[in-house]
Amino acid sequence: MTHSAKRIVITGANGFIGAALAHHFAAGGAEVVGFVRPDSELWRLDDVSLMLHTGDIRKPATLAGVFTGADWVIHTAGKLGEAGVPEEAYYDVHVNGTRNVLQAVSAESPSARVLHISSPGVLGPLLGISPTRFPDEATPIAPSNPYERTKAVGEWVAQQFAASGLDVVIVRPEFVYGPGDVHVLGLFKMIERGLFFYIGDGDNWCHPSYIDDVVRGMALALERGRSSEIYHITGERPQRWRAFAEAIASALDVKPPRIHVPRALVLAGAMAGEGVGKFIGRKPPLSRTGVDFFSENRGTSCVKARVELGYTPEIDIVTGTRRAVAWYRERGLL
Repeated sequence: MTHSAKRIVITGANGFIGAALAHHFAAGGAEVVGFVRPDSELWRLDDVSLMLHTGDIRKPATLAGVFTGADWVIHTAGKLGEAGVPEEAYYDVHVNGTRNVLQAVSAESPSARVLHISSPGVLGPLLGISPTRFPDEATPIAPSNPYERTKAVGEWVAQQFAASGLDVVIVRPEFVYGPGDVHVLGLFKMIERGLFFYIGDGDNWCHPSYIDDVVRGMALALERGRSSEIYHITGERPQRWRAFAEAIASALDVKPPRIHVPRALVLAGAMAGEGVGKFIGRKPPLSRTGVDFFSENRGTSCVKARVELGYTPEIDIVTGTRRAVAWYRERGLL
C-alpha cells in the first residue's frame, strides 16, 4: 500500500498509535508531518522520516500553518484515562482541542480528509450482552466516566464539522496493545511476577486489538470510509479476560493467574489507595478506573468496518502477546 503522493499530518504523533501511523505512512512514501507538545518524549519516532511541529492543541495559535497543504489529517492527540484527573482537563483536550484542530484544518486545508480517533468507551460498560451480539456503531452512547464523556463530546464536535462540509471520518480503536505500547506494560509485568488477580470470575469481556491491525484499519478508513461515519477498528472478536491473561502468561512462559478477588473488596482497596496516594503524592497501584477496566464488560462489533472498508483483523491474541513480549524484552522492559 503506497501513499507517496500524500502529505499527512498526525497530531499526537509521538504517542503509541500516532507513532505507529507515522511509521506506516512514512514507509509507504508519504510526506509525514507530526504535531507534538514541546515536552513530548520522541523515542517512538527515532527511525521515522518526518517533519515535526511543536505546540499544544489546546492553544490555537500554536496550530497556525501546521495543516497547510495537508491531504490527510489524523487527529490522535488525546489524554489517557487515569485516576485523579479532573473532567475539565479531559474536556480541554478532547473537546476544545479537537475543535481547535478541526477549525485550523478548515481554514488551511478545507479539502483535506480528517480521521478523528475516538474510543468505543463512549458506549460505556456493556450490560445484558450476548457472546454473539456486541454493540455496533448504531448503539446509543452511554459514557460512564470523565474520559468517556469528553471523548463522546469530541465525537459530536467532529460530526458537527462534517455536517458543515469538512471531510471527517471517525474511528474507535478498541484496547490497543503491542510493540510500542507502555500503557499496558504494567499488566504484563503483574502477570510475569505472579501478582495479577481476576476481579470476580474473570469471565467478563475485553477486546484486545493488536496495533498492526489497528493501523491497517485506520488506513482503510482514510481510503474508503464515508464522511461523518463511525467505524469500530478492533481485534477479531472480544475475549474473556481469563483468555487474554492466559495468553499473556503463555507468552511470558509463566503460570497463568489463578487468584480471584471480589469486586467490592478490590474497589474498597482502590478507594483507600487513591486517598493515601493523594496524601503522599503518588499514584495508587490500582485506581477505581482500573478496577472498572478489569471488571466490566467491554467489546464491540467490527462488522461495519469489514463490510465497508474491507478490514480484516489478522493477529490473534496468542500471536499478538508473543510479539508484545518479544518487544518488551528486547528493550529490557520485562
